[in-house]
Amino acid sequence: MGSIMYKWVLAFHIIAVICWFAALFYLPRLFVYHAMSDDSPSIERFKIMERKLYRGIANPSMIVTVVLGVWLVAMAPDAYLNQTWFQLKAFFVVLLIGYHHMCLGHMKQLAEDRSEKSHIYFRVFNEVPVLFLVAIVILVVVQPF
Repeated sequence: MGSIMYKWVLAFHIIAVICWFAALFYLPRLFVYHAMSDDSPSIERFKIMERKLYRGIANPSMIVTVVLGVWLVAMAPDAYLNQTWFQLKAFFVVLLIGYHHMCLGHMKQLAEDRSEKSHIYFRVFNEVPVLFLVAIVILVVVQPF
């Protein structure tokens, strides 16, 4: 695992993870503001911001995160695949991808002016990625299992 290629892939994987989480922290916050808006210019502005954030940052960084993560595992499968901490981490990543796609569903509903979710719902929804971040970082760094 100490090869220079492995370290480069790991570095870019971490960068992609940071970008992905930044998007997953900010996008639901935009949903909060969108749900609170009642004037057309603001609503239209949030639709554009949400779409650009999702397509321009969230999707690409999720894809890069997953591709580089798979690459890391392929370079050192014995270091990962049989480890309980890694299996749990992979499970949380799958759930996080589900959350990412839930964001897409909410974004589409908001874009079509048919969302029935309140800003309070989105405030709670906004906290979910924090739980994933804490769990994943602890599993990777501490490797408690």
